[in-house]
Amino acid sequence: MMNLKLWSISCLVALSLGQAFAGQTYKYRVSLKDKVGTAYSIDKPEEFLSERALARRSRQQLPVDETDLPVSQAYVKEFQGMGMRLVTSSKWNNTVVLEVEDTLLMDKVKEMPFVSKVKKVWTQPDSIPSRNKKRKKEVTNEVKESGQYYGKAFRQINIHGGDSLHAAGFTGKGMHVAVIDAGFYNADKINFFKKMDLLGTRDFVNPDSDIYAENSHGMKVLSCMASQTKNAFVGTAPEASYWLLRSEDADTEQPVEEDYWAAAIEFADSVGVDVINTSLGYYEFDKGYGGYRYRDLDGHTSLMSHSASMAADKGIVVVCSAGNSGNDAWKKVTPPGDAEDVLVVGALNSELTNAEFSSVGNTSDGRVKPDVMAIGKGSVVSGNDGSVSKANGTSFSSPIMCGVVTCFWQACPWLTAKEVVKAVQQAGDRVDFPDNIYGYGVPNLWKAYQKELEKKK
Repeated sequence: MMNLKLWSISCLVALSLGQAFAGQTYKYRVSLKDKVGTAYSIDKPEEFLSERALARRSRQQLPVDETDLPVSQAYVKEFQGMGMRLVTSSKWNNTVVLEVEDTLLMDKVKEMPFVSKVKKVWTQPDSIPSRNKKRKKEVTNEVKESGQYYGKAFRQINIHGGDSLHAAGFTGKGMHVAVIDAGFYNADKINFFKKMDLLGTRDFVNPDSDIYAENSHGMKVLSCMASQTKNAFVGTAPEASYWLLRSEDADTEQPVEEDYWAAAIEFADSVGVDVINTSLGYYEFDKGYGGYRYRDLDGHTSLMSHSASMAADKGIVVVCSAGNSGNDAWKKVTPPGDAEDVLVVGALNSELTNAEFSSVGNTSDGRVKPDVMAIGKGSVVSGNDGSVSKANGTSFSSPIMCGVVTCFWQACPWLTAKEVVKAVQQAGDRVDFPDNIYGYGVPNLWKAYQKELEKKK
């Protein structure tokens, strides 16, 4: 478990209570020109990165650089002295999010010599739905056992050779996985997670929330990997260790959620995770906040995409859902699915043809997207009551793939994160003719493991 000191450093007291506001409030993303006044130095990375994070970088020969330094505390103090509350910050993007009642303060912020840009990213909603205080009573944990070890989830594991990796002893043990999502409803009471190795939880939307009373989406995503109920439902990385991180505010759809996500992925980096699954993405926001255009799918325009690309540069394998816009006017993969050096997963149906809703590529600069495909129509997941259920969406093809990738990297620890991504792509059944629907196709990671063993000899 990460100590509290390191947590506060990695997020620069981003979740501090600060000043309380009684009236209508707004949040602004402030981009900073530099990090003058930071209390940290790249010569002492142990002050802001965990031992495990530094070890991951060392294995991959990746240096700690100025992007890793927390934002300037001197600048933050100036903002706070003006009566603004620090909501969150991003060291990789050199941004802070400030909450204010008086929007005129932002005119003064724009004139500060160390500020390059100011953007409104959140308006306080009129109301927020109450959470279900009786949620635990929903959980029955009633499951029907079968003669198959994986239960109904066998096929979604087997097509990628995940069962063969497990049989060889590669079940994710020793690997740290972060799940960045919208909430993990009832995951604390559902038996599928009873044996899960939980490293910790963090809520970047509301640090005072009960993360298990929030949206169920993250719980279902988590179940695809972490479930450990033999003969009923076993996930693709059942013995990995998990961080549960909430960045999605399901009550609204505003740009600040990108900032929450950036803080979450930087936290994941700081505690030393190996693999991240994110089944979130944004191409449009609530009225008044606009959205992205096709030409913005360049890996860096979106704050999330830039952060995901940065995470890959820090030695993390990032696995993203492609998005569910295949039938919509947008159609394309959803940021951060355009990020560089990440694995973007589209959805297959049971016949292993693309699900009609699965978003398509490519990126605006011509990179193949999605990268690979997994079952995302009729995916086996946990229900809110702890039963075996099914769900549709690239939200679920992504963690199915993420779990198998985690086991593959456990089997091939000599590979770098970017080499893992390349190996998964090359293991696809369409590697010789990738396209913008299937990408490199359906990868068999047991065969990929055999191939890497041969190369290592």
